[in-house]
Amino acid sequence: MQDNPGAINRRQFIRNTSAAAAALGAAALSNPFGASAAQARTRVALVGTGIRGSTTWGKNLLRDEGDKVEIVGLCDINPDRVQVANRWMGGKIPTFTDFDEMINTTRPERVIVTTVDSTHYQYVCRAMELGVDPISEKPLCTHDYQAQQIVDTQKRTGRKLDVTFNARHGASSMKVKELLLDGEIGELYSVSYEEFLDLEHGASYFRRWHGLKQASGTLLCHKASHHFDELNWWIDADPVEVIAYGRLNKYGSKGPLRHSNCRACPFKKECDLYWDITTNQDYMELYVDCEDQDGYYRDGCLYRRAINIPDTYSVQIKYDNNVLVNYSLNATVPYEGQYIVFNGSKGRLDLRNYDRQPWDVPYESEIRLTHNFKGSKVITVDPQRGEFFEHGGADQRIKAMIFDPSLPDPLNQRAGMRAGILSSAIGIAGYTSIDTGRRVRIDEVVKL
Repeated sequence: MQDNPGAINRRQFIRNTSAAAAALGAAALSNPFGASAAQARTRVALVGTGIRGSTTWGKNLLRDEGDKVEIVGLCDINPDRVQVANRWMGGKIPTFTDFDEMINTTRPERVIVTTVDSTHYQYVCRAMELGVDPISEKPLCTHDYQAQQIVDTQKRTGRKLDVTFNARHGASSMKVKELLLDGEIGELYSVSYEEFLDLEHGASYFRRWHGLKQASGTLLCHKASHHFDELNWWIDADPVEVIAYGRLNKYGSKGPLRHSNCRACPFKKECDLYWDITTNQDYMELYVDCEDQDGYYRDGCLYRRAINIPDTYSVQIKYDNNVLVNYSLNATVPYEGQYIVFNGSKGRLDLRNYDRQPWDVPYESEIRLTHNFKGSKVITVDPQRGEFFEHGGADQRIKAMIFDPSLPDPLNQRAGMRAGILSSAIGIAGYTSIDTGRRVRIDEVVKL
């Protein structure tokens, strides 16, 4: 499964591509303003000025790629929030609450979509209809009709679509891809992927709009779309069938106490998961100070009865090359990280990514490579850390690749419409399976 038809496959892969990829990553991070000063900047508009849009794809995009990118318009349905975002970016960008007006007025070449998940498809399709190439945050869509509308619109308009799967650009993910391409474990048989979300990060999804299925498509679309894309990319094949189970164990109606939001809650002392948003100045400006416009509480109660998504998931995926995947996501765990295993004809890869845990580790990622009838070795990987490195440098790498098409892509990390659709389709098939109790084929979700 490839979005880039010129990308290499296993048989074409040679060892020096690993060095090339490492050099690219180092160059993009060490010299974020590396393009020629004479290079014309791409005119970019942004719709959705929440924290991801306003920072990663707003002020930080200008910081990292300011010599390649000019933000010509900002749009949000909340008129106060878009003004906060504008102030964070210097205060001189035209702002809008109407998407068509922004596009017609500013005439961008690209538009970045960072709105509520269930609305991504609307802006992606409308941008293409208006002659603009969209860049969408994951998930690309949250429902089958949305997936088909995107596919049909792209075919009709011929526009280019990028999806920002930054997990492909994580240091350990890249190393695993190199090892698989290099044939270290031979033919791939199966993968096991466990995602642990702790009571800080995992709980945060249930404070926000993400806890509503109609907005997020459940965590199988919002969060796991990263992981499903990684799986599709690593396995280099198309998913064909999904069966899934899900259960709400801790949040929503399962909680013992509830109120509208944490600030107003009378149970602050009794609630183990009380969160004080007033300690975060950015959230206060971007959300609390803008509540009057839309009534959205960024510190919503974890136990409000409107929450209608599981916090615990188990998914099985079958691929067209017969690789089998077991995937699980748990948002109620006392520590955070990932444990991912690859079983092949020549051996096994074990990847352990550490994030937060109540014990010390000497490294953040460990890959154990074990060959059949031979020894085992450990490869440690540390992401880039520091004030300007988002997601271990992955966000910087993906921005560099999107806005500099001349950069080489030896690991096929650029992700387009097909990658975005297939990742979302697994999530959509997953929650459909949970709802119906049956296996769901990907071609029931979307016709590519």
